[in-house]
Amino acid sequence: MREIQFREALREAMQEEMRRDESVFLMGEEVAEYNGAYKVSQGMLDEFGAKRVIDTPITELGFAGLGVGAAMNGLRPIIEFMTFNFSLVAIDQVINSAAKMLYMSGGQFPIPMVFRGPTGNAGMLSAQHSQNFENWYANTPGLKVVVPSNPYDAKGLLKASIRDNDPVIFMESELMYGDKGEVPEGEYIIPIGQADVKREGSDVTIVSFGKIMKVALEAADELAKKGISAEVIDLRSVRPIDYKSVVESVKKTNRLVIVEEAWPIASLASEITYHVQKYAFDYLDAPVQKINSMDIPLGYAPTLIEATLPNVKRTLEAVESVMYK
Repeated sequence: MREIQFREALREAMQEEMRRDESVFLMGEEVAEYNGAYKVSQGMLDEFGAKRVIDTPITELGFAGLGVGAAMNGLRPIIEFMTFNFSLVAIDQVINSAAKMLYMSGGQFPIPMVFRGPTGNAGMLSAQHSQNFENWYANTPGLKVVVPSNPYDAKGLLKASIRDNDPVIFMESELMYGDKGEVPEGEYIIPIGQADVKREGSDVTIVSFGKIMKVALEAADELAKKGISAEVIDLRSVRPIDYKSVVESVKKTNRLVIVEEAWPIASLASEITYHVQKYAFDYLDAPVQKINSMDIPLGYAPTLIEATLPNVKRTLEAVESVMYK
């Protein structure tokens, strides 16, 4: 094992897949000459050339549509959005073309492509650049939605996403690109749809994904100091969701807290709560608690960010509530 940054793990995944398969290419704003807005694609233009690492104008709708057309013709595009906040400009192509083309063509046109880029709060970027759309895209049949939380998962899941024959929404975090983690030298793939138990426990299950896993794991550390054993599950993908792993954990711990950065209405936490009460109701010793961002646009000031987003304090309070402490 060696320790590399999150951005390096993503870069290695793309490089390895582009060396393996000439139909894979990268397209987006600043991905080539500038080496990527967050330096994820650094050096890739030099290795693969301008036909496979392609700079675009600031036209998300246009280059998302070009990607769909390329996928229909047998290529495997990786479309980078500088942020998924900007994907709203391209959402017609993502939802009405990429997600539906296989269905509308009677199976004649699979769309093997990846839309990737950062999601959620990145610190003092205010209301228009700090939003989470995982639950929006997860609501769409035909898409897969992946949200890794560490460099090891990021590389294995991105390689799986590039090889997948369905369109994949691959959501990262600006605040995680510099995070370091152990990643093996050799080839490995992490299948989409398999959650991972990051920490085993017996008293309460905490479920999260993406960068909010840091909150979940820190809360688990604090709970351990109080004698509470928390099992922490990283969903890794939110379409499909590995409901089975969550239900099996709840059957063991009898309590569930879900921590998610998105807004509370129609959240993924709400859907997981429904599923658990349907399939594990008799095992629950307390109502499921979910922690989301406050139901407001995110402010600019650090104090407002701290008050709005899920944090360790709110997670600890939720766990103590389900523990009746």
